[in-house]
Amino acid sequence: MSPRLLFRGLAGAEAVTWSLLLVGMFLKYVTETTDVAVSVFGMLHGVVFVAYAVATVVVAVDQRWGAGRTLLGLASAVPPLATLPFERYADRRGLLGSAWRLRTADPVGLERPVSWLVRHPGRGAVTGAAAVAALTGVALLAGPPVG
Repeated sequence: MSPRLLFRGLAGAEAVTWSLLLVGMFLKYVTETTDVAVSVFGMLHGVVFVAYAVATVVVAVDQRWGAGRTLLGLASAVPPLATLPFERYADRRGLLGSAWRLRTADPVGLERPVSWLVRHPGRGAVTGAAAVAALTGVALLAGPPVG
């Protein structure tokens, strides 16, 4: 899987889960019919949000994004559906490569762990899933973002 496909897939998934969460919030707060959708879609969105953030950092390091662009990519997950225009922006500017640069380049500094991830895709995927699970667990321990 290329950086472009990984980022595009997670940006889309993040937008879809945001939409589902908004539907759940409508059902809970506007129609007052059920709050189950908020629980289910909220958890799903939280997991995908964390996965998007992890992937953004990995792609940013591999593709040599600057700090500002990386922060913009991360911040695009906060407003509903903003990951989609950010993904289009990044793709149009050639920021999403069709190959992992660190698969063959010599890594320096923070590039070393990302290089290991992309050079060992199976172990990298398991490590990424473990990171998402751990970060989601920390978020659950911290509690909901509001009240």
